[in-house]
Amino acid sequence: MNTLVWIGFCQSLFAAILLFSKRNRSASDTILSIWLVLLSIDFISCALNYEIFKRPMLTSSFLLFNPALYLYIKSLTNPRFRVKWLQLLHLLPFLFFETYMYIIKQSFSLTTFFLPDHNFIFRLFVGSATIISWCIYNPLSLVLVHKHRMNLRNEMSTIERNENLGWVLAVGIFYVVYCILALLITVVAFYAKLNPATPHIYNYIALLILIYCTSFYGLRQKAVSQLMHLNEPQDVPYKNSNLSIETKESIKKKIINYFENEKAYLNPELNMTIVSESLKIPKYQITEVLNIEIGKSFYQFVNQYRVEAVKAMLSDSNNKYSIEAIGYDCGFSSKSSFYTVFKSMTGETPVSFRNSISPRE
Repeated sequence: MNTLVWIGFCQSLFAAILLFSKRNRSASDTILSIWLVLLSIDFISCALNYEIFKRPMLTSSFLLFNPALYLYIKSLTNPRFRVKWLQLLHLLPFLFFETYMYIIKQSFSLTTFFLPDHNFIFRLFVGSATIISWCIYNPLSLVLVHKHRMNLRNEMSTIERNENLGWVLAVGIFYVVYCILALLITVVAFYAKLNPATPHIYNYIALLILIYCTSFYGLRQKAVSQLMHLNEPQDVPYKNSNLSIETKESIKKKIINYFENEKAYLNPELNMTIVSESLKIPKYQITEVLNIEIGKSFYQFVNQYRVEAVKAMLSDSNNKYSIEAIGYDCGFSSKSSFYTVFKSMTGETPVSFRNSISPRE
């Protein structure tokens, strides 16, 4: 256990230093670095507990991880997010319980957790606060990521890995599973009379895995500054729209004509704002028509045109351009997004598609 917590301490503190010294540090980098520093303190505290008290102390690390993950995701998905002192209120439960735990020297033991002694109420408060924190912050975190990803698909024609936050969603789902398993392991360990430290060990192993994931991807994560137009107040949700059938059909025709006649999809930086300004139609109305009448998100609609243009050029035997050059000519901004989109829409890579059209002898 000592080896585990010392590794966690070194990893989280080292990653926090790297994040804090990151060039062009964003608000999300600052939050993650502070979060990792607090986690390093939690790990070193656990190591000292075994050295000083010879036993694990009652931890409230969940009360740190839950709000910290939520604030980090909020800073990534909201370009206007700024670090404010008021946000430290999210950490008050963790600081309070952690401090009071050392004052009363409350150790962690499943065999005595529910014994009605003079610290019983405190232990119940810690357990209840942890479950409440799980139930509040975990769903909020996953909803933030989901909404961000849906907004991207309705606003952008090109979505890079940095913007998609797929790794954040994976970490969020892993964390939810981790929390559920932590509860189940605690219950099983209590009734099966397993090693009382089993939940404690599991907690820090999973926490170390999460630290490795968040520090590795957090260091690579760039600020999503180019999405300043997302979540603007004037973007009325299309679900509140009352467009007539005639208006929807008119908008649909304008969109299709704009893409087929002006070939707007060839612009790699095309987004909903550009389309809205060109057609002089509010973005939410275009989104409604695309999602309801056409049955596609903006991202799917634009890239369908791009993929069809690529397929046409690949099928042309007189075309001697490289596959990458064709992708760029058809509106894709990078090789990775080109290959990813093409395979997701056709089920095969551009190379295999070209070979199926003109198989090598």
